[in-house]
Amino acid sequence: MGRVVAERVAIWITAIIALLALPTGPAPAQAQLSEGKGDPSIMAKSPPALIRRWIRSRDAVIAASVVVTLGVWTAAWWSWRGANLTAGQLQVQVLAIPQAPPAFDTASNQTPQAPPASTAVQSPPPVSPQAPSPSLSIVVLPFANLSKDPDQQYFADAITDNLTSSLSRIAEGLVIARNTAFAYRGKSVDAQQIGRELGVRYVLEGGVRRADDQVQIYAQLIDTEDEKQGWTERFDTDPAQLAEAQNEIILRLAWVSGLKPVDAAAIPVHEQSDADPEARDWIMRGWAWYHRPYSIKGWQEARQDFERALETDPHSLDARIGLATILSGKLAEGWTASLQQDTARAEQLLGDALERDANRPAAHFAMGVLRQMQNRLPEAQAEYEAAIALDHNHAHAYLHLGQTLMFLGQPEAGAPHLEKAIRLDPYDPNIATAYWALGTCNLLRGRLEEAIEVLRKARAANATLWFPHLYLAGAFALEGDLSEARLALAESTKLNPAINSLARMRQNPWLANPRHWVLQEQTLNVGLRQAGFPE
Repeated sequence: MGRVVAERVAIWITAIIALLALPTGPAPAQAQLSEGKGDPSIMAKSPPALIRRWIRSRDAVIAASVVVTLGVWTAAWWSWRGANLTAGQLQVQVLAIPQAPPAFDTASNQTPQAPPASTAVQSPPPVSPQAPSPSLSIVVLPFANLSKDPDQQYFADAITDNLTSSLSRIAEGLVIARNTAFAYRGKSVDAQQIGRELGVRYVLEGGVRRADDQVQIYAQLIDTEDEKQGWTERFDTDPAQLAEAQNEIILRLAWVSGLKPVDAAAIPVHEQSDADPEARDWIMRGWAWYHRPYSIKGWQEARQDFERALETDPHSLDARIGLATILSGKLAEGWTASLQQDTARAEQLLGDALERDANRPAAHFAMGVLRQMQNRLPEAQAEYEAAIALDHNHAHAYLHLGQTLMFLGQPEAGAPHLEKAIRLDPYDPNIATAYWALGTCNLLRGRLEEAIEVLRKARAANATLWFPHLYLAGAFALEGDLSEARLALAESTKLNPAINSLARMRQNPWLANPRHWVLQEQTLNVGLRQAGFPE
């Protein structure tokens, strides 16, 4: 039941924001209402107009939640340590599997802290003055849980996720990713500062109070240029009445706003309105576990919740995609004792989901991650591109696509996608990986000065990762600074003694792709040899 409320509120607020972005003027609704036509409870809030149905609300929680997969499968590239499977062993086993055609923490009730300095971006990249301004640029801050029960935080977070994902599919809009938005939770920051840091015009914030079947949503839209409230309202509803009102609002306001929906004919408003309410609630809880700092325990809890959702509603696509995301992530992190079974099941779940509905960005993204793990890079590229086509603000699809192109030996093509990922999600806890990939693209293209600058950012964002140190060692040596190169190489070896030669690096299947390795031989490897890295 909670998921229904979250879905429809996302549609409703999305439409209001779209309306506010336009010049004011007489609306047909006023004339029709004065003539006594239509439902006054709806007409009073919006002008009449019917358009083809749009906004895929059910993708909301899923599309926002997959961000953690970035850190997971990136870690797998370099998880050649201790008792874990080596990257080469993991790849061999996966490839060998036959392919089938102000708020409280949910558990602790404590105010979450800002990201640690080692993983936060010190200064988000400014918006390029040459870049055209999007018609709508916005960040959705995490909605506060105003319920007496702190365990309802997952519900408030689900509404935030729905809003972010629904807004991100508006054509020509720019929507900051969930991870960066949640970095502001519990912090006292004015809207103008947020606008400057993120390069957005609007901030949407609010709170949620839920009691039994009654829900109150408090929301306000703030203009970051002058901190004026463009719109503020309390919305009282119950699941039985919410869907009809929301559908009318989005249909009318979408027409007035003039915003272009993505594939409007294929995105019905009422989609999965008959889904089991209990299953929806398990799905929301599963994503709440998934969004926590990833750990074996957290992912076990998430998997159990998605399994319960699938048992409750065997037809649920959301449960399938959530469960497949967990299974793929466990493969990447080496947290599975049943490698072949988990890979086969993830393949089956995602194949079924995409066969039934090919317009799911989250499903395409999860399939891309699975294909990446199988070193089927061209197929992974196609899946990431499909996810972006459906959700052009999908920060981690841009990130994965950029990395995939890099490993395919196309750093020139990959770099813009990595830059877009950083623009959309500058406070991603795994931002170091994004900077490393962008720095590597610059290095492989021979842009040495740019490469060093960005690789330094990667090292500053997370000094415990060894590979930014290694790549900096090669870059410093190419620049002629052998002293810095040897220091960086020593730190890399200290953090990961297993990577002790070029031959060991080449055991990574992504690096060993022929076109990539040729470029690496002409650039990075030259510098590493100069720094004293063994063959």
